[in-house]
Amino acid sequence: MSKILIHIHSGPDLKNKATLGMLVAITAYKNQNDVNIFLAADGVHLLSIKKEGEVVGQGTGDLKSHLDFLKENKIKLYVSGMSAKARGYDDKLLSEFNAEFSMPDKLLLLSTESDSTLCY
Repeated sequence: MSKILIHIHSGPDLKNKATLGMLVAITAYKNQNDVNIFLAADGVHLLSIKKEGEVVGQGTGDLKSHLDFLKENKIKLYVSGMSAKARGYDDKLLSEFNAEFSMPDKLLLLSTESDSTLCY
């Protein structure tokens, strides 16, 4: 079992990158890896997606389905507090997820503690 950090900084406008990052995180989880996801920059917008079909990648799935999987399996999400605040989000953004606002030092710590860090 490996410890994997998925860092997603692409927003909903980059559908393939955003959904691929989530798909890789879910695949790692299904393969019994310890997975953390860190959302920063426009990646924080991903948690605001509420409808299926809103963000669908080419061959990488529907973001809403990916988010539902994360919720159901309580996969840990770290969300850049500075990025969220700059984009007008508050604690409500995190309410449905196993998530917390974090600072850059948390991203660095997660990265150094992980066997692999993948960025999207």
